[in-house]
Amino acid sequence: MLRLTTYLQGLLSEQPDRFVPARKPSGPVVIWNLIRRCNLTCQHCYASAANKDFAGELDTAEVFRVMDDLYDSGVRVLILSGGEPLMRSDIFEIAARAKAKGMYTGLSSNGTLIDEHNVGHIASVGFDYIGVSLDGIGATHDAFRGLPGSFEQSMRGIRLCHAHGMKVGVRFTMTEENAHDLPALLKLVEDEDIDKFYFSHLNYAGRGNANRETDALHQRTRWAMDMLIDACAQSIRNDRPREFVTGNNDADGVYLLQWAQRNFPDREEQVKQLEQKLYSWGGNSSGVNVANIDNRGYVHPDTMWWKIRLGNVKERSFGEIWQDTSHPLMAGLKQSPRPVTGRCANCQYLTLCNGNTRVRAWELTGDYWTADPACYLSDAELGITPGSYSEEEHRLARRLRSIPIQPVSLDDQEVAPCAHA
Repeated sequence: MLRLTTYLQGLLSEQPDRFVPARKPSGPVVIWNLIRRCNLTCQHCYASAANKDFAGELDTAEVFRVMDDLYDSGVRVLILSGGEPLMRSDIFEIAARAKAKGMYTGLSSNGTLIDEHNVGHIASVGFDYIGVSLDGIGATHDAFRGLPGSFEQSMRGIRLCHAHGMKVGVRFTMTEENAHDLPALLKLVEDEDIDKFYFSHLNYAGRGNANRETDALHQRTRWAMDMLIDACAQSIRNDRPREFVTGNNDADGVYLLQWAQRNFPDREEQVKQLEQKLYSWGGNSSGVNVANIDNRGYVHPDTMWWKIRLGNVKERSFGEIWQDTSHPLMAGLKQSPRPVTGRCANCQYLTLCNGNTRVRAWELTGDYWTADPACYLSDAELGITPGSYSEEEHRLARRLRSIPIQPVSLDDQEVAPCAHA
């Protein structure tokens, strides 16, 4: 996750900040998919959630036991997700227990089930953050979510959370089919005084993989990043800084640095500090500072790796699973630098973005370590020598949306467990 606001505040300040290297967290941020059931069928859902019950999900007692294990393993940030987490009858018990343990506790919801009857309960739990997904305005959002009227229901939830004093944000996943609504969404965030805007690039997992032919073109991504950076900078200049973040494409950090170098040649010290901060951030942290537990207790390197099972918290402690590098993916993710090949290996910014999102490369090629085709910067921008990587990588980076794929159910497909899973 790239925190645009944090970086731009330092860049736009009159005096350079004192650079302080990022502290190593005690444990990873854990996104926990407590339930796979959902009342919507979103086109990009990595969990391929559906409005039905799924067998084998953890009960309340198991969740509490695992939560204790997470805390003992150093986890201090917990994001409760789904499916739709509000469809679990014990969601408030789970969240209250996490808060009682002193954990930062977020709720990742589609917002449609937040109403006048439960918003008081949501507020009383004390969630640190409520994230609601919006994939466009009105009919655009409804089409993505598969439910007419879902946009207005989600907006009702956002407004109710805001009215009850909760920090609430919007998450937008951009594709070629909804990019046209980005300007209107940014205006909505400003008009509604929403605390945070999370811009997510499409990742190739679940239905997001089945619909990857809709992924944004590289030029569209650059257009969107320019718009986001401008909106973020304007909010800072207006003394009303809003939290803008991007996720699922760590090339954003390189793009931001080069944007700053082009636009602020007179702020050499601030640009130099931005560069230090971005290298300290270090790009993609899947398998290191970000972890996922799915609805059945399987641990994954992040939410996009449900096809790779590292172990199950019903059978082994989270800490033991997380430190186990017997699976080649985890061994490589924890390696520094990561063992990327081809275009990524030849990039002068490798230690800034850390090889970007490995799951896209894997879904397209079967290789964890080949270049991420969603990197939208040119060879010249990245200091890559022409001809230093294969023609196949060159083709994938430009024709990734034309490769036909067949949607596969997560319940039926092959998974790649490690030796202990």
